[in-house]
Amino acid sequence: MDRAYLSIAASEVSALSNYELYGQLAAKLPFAVEPTQRAAWQYQIEHLRQLSVALPIAHFFVEFLIPRMGRRADLVIVKSGIIFVVEYKLGALQFDRTAQEQVYGYGLDLKHFHETSHKLPIVPILVATHASEARKPSLHWDDDQLAKPICVGPDRLAAAITSISAEIDCIDVDPQKWAAGRYRPTPTIIEAAQALYRGHAVEEISRSEAGAQNLAQTSDYVAAAIETAKTEGRKVICFITGVPGSGKTLAGLNLATARQRSHEDEHAVFLSGNGPLVEVLREALALDAIAKVKEAGLSGSKATEDRRAAAFIQNIHHFRDEALSSDLPPIEKVVVFDEAQRAWDVQQTSKFMQQKRGQIGFTKSEPEFLLGVMDRHPDWCAIVCLVGGGQEINTGEAGIEEWLRALQRSFPHWQVHLPSTLGHDCSIEEEVRAPALHLATSIRSFRAERLSDFVGEILAGNAETASEIEMQLENYPLLITRDLHAARAWLRTRSRGQERSGLLASSNGLRLKPHGIFVKSKIEPAKWFLALSEDIRSSDALEDAGTEFDVQGLELDWSCVCWDGNLRRGRDDWDFFRFKGNRWEAVKGEAQRAFITNAYRVLLTRARQGLVVFVPEGSDEDLTRPRGVYDDVFAYLVRCGFRRLPLR
Repeated sequence: MDRAYLSIAASEVSALSNYELYGQLAAKLPFAVEPTQRAAWQYQIEHLRQLSVALPIAHFFVEFLIPRMGRRADLVIVKSGIIFVVEYKLGALQFDRTAQEQVYGYGLDLKHFHETSHKLPIVPILVATHASEARKPSLHWDDDQLAKPICVGPDRLAAAITSISAEIDCIDVDPQKWAAGRYRPTPTIIEAAQALYRGHAVEEISRSEAGAQNLAQTSDYVAAAIETAKTEGRKVICFITGVPGSGKTLAGLNLATARQRSHEDEHAVFLSGNGPLVEVLREALALDAIAKVKEAGLSGSKATEDRRAAAFIQNIHHFRDEALSSDLPPIEKVVVFDEAQRAWDVQQTSKFMQQKRGQIGFTKSEPEFLLGVMDRHPDWCAIVCLVGGGQEINTGEAGIEEWLRALQRSFPHWQVHLPSTLGHDCSIEEEVRAPALHLATSIRSFRAERLSDFVGEILAGNAETASEIEMQLENYPLLITRDLHAARAWLRTRSRGQERSGLLASSNGLRLKPHGIFVKSKIEPAKWFLALSEDIRSSDALEDAGTEFDVQGLELDWSCVCWDGNLRRGRDDWDFFRFKGNRWEAVKGEAQRAFITNAYRVLLTRARQGLVVFVPEGSDEDLTRPRGVYDDVFAYLVRCGFRRLPLR
């Protein structure tokens, strides 16, 4: 795959006309060049000609792919062993902070995910074509040889690059070998959704050859099953499982976007019962679409983009409620159910239907009802179930077993495709087993392949095993502190560019209130995950804590988990409590204990790059915050491998 639309040495630029250079760029686009893109390229070609004279031994890559973000940097210049990433803002009168974070993000992407860039100095540069420069740009380096973004006008770009090249003694690199280096991107689910929605292939944005191949094989298998069902006029359901962080949601989004692009008449939809995930992804897609429209110099409506995003990503409960109001088949022929194991069992569904919808005597589980809704289609339809495990945090979640029971009991005519690794004995007549339906490669964290294992051992009470795993997480900071201010300060020093940090706490962490953590104060998920740090509703403001219900299925780069007394360390095992009224009550039920365990499992696995745990000191005057409880948790987590964060 070509990394750039145009790769050319400075010495070769003069041999080509502007028309020829433009033609090479335009030939890479699968659609007609929009007027604003044409104007941008014409400007950049003229500027490239000037740069080629001033930088005769440089190599230029125009429209260089940044896979994790699904975007292309305007220009990458390789000179004297240094990588300069340049972003143009045509007509800009100032150096916008968002634009600086954008080009900084490009630099971070190369540093983290492009193997031949790991050990090279990288300098992000923002060029605002009509901004006045107040002073000569100064260079500040991060520890990993990534510079903070510098801002220059177009006339100063070549001089800035020449000056930086003279200051740093680097071994020259072969530009083509550098560009051909393996890319191992790890997008957040938000970045992945945006990239897929724009039309990028899953191979462009998924980490590692194994991960990309696994995802592509899964997508191809399901697509083939859907096409067969369509041709033969039958109904099919495919179950996709995977190891933690293997990209099940990414696979579902990829399937839904691919069907939408190629088969509009199917009205493929991605359904999730995770309300915050739906809200955040919808807003992210709408905002990204509006930004793309504005970049093209066109006018767009946020309301229109909101509707488009809402048609693509829907809350499964709204889908269910609409089906209750009519006996007609839904418009959707292909539906992807995210976290399908969280669908409700008969008891929970019946209780909800009676209390909230006035449906007396409702005797179906949610899987059986949803299957029945799709079964209304007279010809064909397809369901894709994404199945996770170990993160049940709500009462009445039925698991994959209820889907299989419903199929066996009421829908024997459906063809069922299951992963070969699934151990359930289904006894379903139309059953097909396939290795491609299990995602075996974790692609979540590029710094902590074994983070889920580490957290699992902590929650299983195996401190020694957890400590052994921690030794393998060399590039993933795992810190602990009794000082929340120190934790906040650490998070602020770690986040760069568009990276996000945030506070997390259990939904029953009610005695964190003396420390300013109010878990009863609900966050606005879209603002918390997407707003800029100056917005006090943003996670980056480090004011409001997200709970397990807010963040399941979503990610931060850096997080602080605030630990409360609902999960305590006993002599040899965990003790479970619930705060009710003005005191803690012991939790005895196994299901409720599992919810508390899984809440902390969710919280401890949200950070992609590093984690600090805040354990309060407790208070001798407050019986609801006994010092010994928090001291025991702190001591245990230190035994597991967490390192003490120095106090301020």
